[in-house]
Amino acid sequence: MQYVILGLLLTGPLSLYDIRKRFAAGISLFYGAGFGSIQRALRQLVDAGAVTVTEASDSRRGKKLYALTDDGRRRWRDWMLEPIPVGQEAETLILAKVFLLGRLAEQDDRAAVLAAARECAASSLAGLRALDAGLDGAAVPEEHRTAFGYQRATLEYGLRAHDLLATWLAELSEQPR
Repeated sequence: MQYVILGLLLTGPLSLYDIRKRFAAGISLFYGAGFGSIQRALRQLVDAGAVTVTEASDSRRGKKLYALTDDGRRRWRDWMLEPIPVGQEAETLILAKVFLLGRLAEQDDRAAVLAAARECAASSLAGLRALDAGLDGAAVPEEHRTAFGYQRATLEYGLRAHDLLATWLAELSEQPR
């Protein structure tokens, strides 16, 4: 979450409420974040020196504005460019990076992020396909067939979802933005 917040702060200083609104306006479709978790992440970013906090000059209620430091900008870019590990959170991570991709200044950096996302999606899909192939022809005892049927349906969903993700990333990589 910290890196998503850093990405949001690239446009300029924001209050806690502004950041929450930005999450609600789009990011929350794939990345859930409550008020308390955003607040904790901001506190950690301030403590780490990635973000500064000041009181808004036009606020009578002590509204705080959070702004990105040069270190925060560097940390965000490094996160965007690091490989995406295959695993449970990979899809959310890919979607977060694609959501923020337009904030990377260099086309080569954007291409590198998409390449890393495509590699992660392809690796996940290959793993699911191998699992699927290993189950083909498996002898399932009668008493486990119902459970196996639903488990297999879940695997089918995973295959379809990862295939869609891989196709979407390939199309995105081919289209100039």
